Order: sequence, then structure tokens, then C-alpha cells
Amino acid sequence: MIPLNKETFFKEKEAIEGLCDFLRGSSKFSMGSQCREFETSFAAYQGRKYGVCFNSGASANLCLLQSLLNLGRLRRGEAVGFSGLTWSTNVMPLMQFGLTPVPVDCSPEFINVTSRELEERLKDQPLQCLFITNALGFTGDLDKIRDLCDQRGIILLEDNCESLGTELPAGKAGNFGLAATFSFYVAHHLSTIEGGMICTDDDELHEMLVISRANGWDRNLDPAAQKRWRDKYGVASEFESKYTFYDLAYNLRPTEITGFLGLHQLKHIQENVNLREKNYLAIERAFSANDELKALKHGHILKLSSFAVPIVCASPELRAKYLARFQEAEVEVRPMIAGNICKQPFYRKYADQKYDLPGTDFIGQAGFYCGNYPELSEDEIKVIVGCLS
Repeated sequence: MIPLNKETFFKEKEAIEGLCDFLRGSSKFSMGSQCREFETSFAAYQGRKYGVCFNSGASANLCLLQSLLNLGRLRRGEAVGFSGLTWSTNVMPLMQFGLTPVPVDCSPEFINVTSRELEERLKDQPLQCLFITNALGFTGDLDKIRDLCDQRGIILLEDNCESLGTELPAGKAGNFGLAATFSFYVAHHLSTIEGGMICTDDDELHEMLVISRANGWDRNLDPAAQKRWRDKYGVASEFESKYTFYDLAYNLRPTEITGFLGLHQLKHIQENVNLREKNYLAIERAFSANDELKALKHGHILKLSSFAVPIVCASPELRAKYLARFQEAEVEVRPMIAGNICKQPFYRKYADQKYDLPGTDFIGQAGFYCGNYPELSEDEIKVIVGCLS
């Protein structure tokens, strides 16, 4: 069988040996110096001022929205747009926090929101914020989306959990909005088993993320920031500060194992991305002449950090034909993420307003994906190509 992913880590033997040495030689495993170094190094790779590490990408999504509420930049009841094709924990926090979720349709040609779909939604629904998902290594025209959000005063956030390393002429995916979230779950571009990150250039948001990640206290802020918070709230001593909680928060901290693995995998991230792009383009060339399949548009992308190989058939009926081929060849496949997220049970239970998302419906009904990762062999790529020819 050709699985969705073969190994937990890129260069797995090296990663596991290094982890064993780290475990034997360390005396502290709760969040500490390894996590701080990983945050700094990841932010530098991404080209952002700050990185804040979490125990998962879902936790990063949760904390980002909580922090914006704490700061008053979002308020309960305000409308927040999101990509119709997305992951559950991109949308669930909107409902949990009493925000108004507003889906934005996705283009089957891009499997993402583009400025066209956003403009259509804004005709009938003003938004305070847009939490866009960059799906499966691909993106929409993020530069135009950013400009549109700037013109309308919309806070732009990116869920970049599946597109780490993808780059447009105007910059890396994850760098177009106020902040972006990343996931380091197994099979993602960078695996720490579980783990996540938020990157931002905003000083105030960074401080609130650090506070909201860990109980609401100031222990993980730098001394100057600690002094500001303590002076503001009249905290009289270091002793009292230990159990002073400034705002709504959780315990979403990573461990030092996350930090160590993140640093190890970050050394190899560009090689990982390059191999994924090479694999995808080889497979795409082989099926691009097949009229039963729709080649995705990515001419606006300089570096395509393919998370998987998304396949969009010309019709939902044709999908059954190609799924049967993959099953016969023992190639593991998955639905196109959650399809139209608004048709998921949780969404139907809690959402008040219904929207038509024809593009996202088509992607979900006619699409699926198989795995793409550096360990794919030439023979395995030939098997995948054979299923699509």
C-alpha cells in the first residue's frame, strides 16, 4: 500500500536518534529554552518578527481568536469570514466564542478563496475579520485578498497549517495578514508529532498570545513587558505576580520535546519542500492532458509546497471511477478535507444562517487527495500517475 505518509519525521532515523540523546541528556521537559529557540528560528525562517509555539495547530487557532477578543480587536457577535473548504478547528472557535461565522466560497480552479469569491461575499455581508485557509499547499491570490481587506478595514488571518513553504511573488503564505497559524502534526511539512505556531509582527498581539497560551500569567514575557503589566494592574511584588492572571487564557503550552524536534526538522525544511514540489509537478504533468481531471491553477505561486496531491475530477460521477482505481492500486486517499464545512454535523447544529457555496460543493463532491511526501519513490509516483492516466 502507498500510505498518506510513510514516516513521522523527515530523515526519521536521524531525528529519532537525536531525540533519544536529547531525552537522556536533559533534566527539564516542560516548556523552556528549546521552545524559545524554536520560536525564534521558525519566525526567522518565515520572515516574521515573532513566533509563539503551541501544543497543536488547533490550539494556535483557538488562542489567536481568544487573544484578539481579549484585546478588543474582535467582539462577540461580529462577523468573521472563513474558507468554505477548511478544517473543523478553524471554524469551531468562531462558534465557541460567540462570533458570527460567515463562509466564503472557494474556487474549484484554486481549491481556495480568491479575491473574486471574497468580493462576492462582501456584496451582501460585511466582515470584521477573515480567517482564510491556505489548503493543501495551494493558495488564492493572497496579495489581492490582503489589499481588499486593507481597503475594507478587515482583519486578515491565515490558517497556513497546510502550506508552510509555499511562496508567492509578494511573499510567503502566512505573511499576508496580521497573524498566521501553523501545524506540526504528523504528515505536515514539519512534524513535531503534535505542535503548532503563530507568527505575527504585532507587538501587542504577541504579548497577549504569550499570556493567553499559559493560564493568563506573565511568566513567559520578557522583563520589560512583565513590568508594564504589573504596573498597570498594581501587582506589588514578584511573589504576588506568580499567581496573577491578567486575561482569559488556557494551558496550550508545548513541551521541550516539541521545541527539540521543531529545531531538528527546521534544518531540513527547504529540502522537504523542494521534494514535495518536485513530486507534485511530476504527477501533474502526467495527468494534465486528461480531460476528465481539472489541473489546479498555481501560476501565481513561485514555490509550491505541496501538502498532498489534490485531484479534482470534471464531475462528481467521475470521482467514483478514479477512487476505484486508487483503491485497486492500494493507494490511500482522503476526501478533499471536510468538503463544504457548512454541511458537517457540528456546523448544521450551531450555525443560524445558511449560505450557498457552489464552488466548495463541487470541490467536495468531485475531489479527493492522496499523499505527497519526500519519501515517495519513483515507482510509487508511477503507480499514482497510472491511476490518473
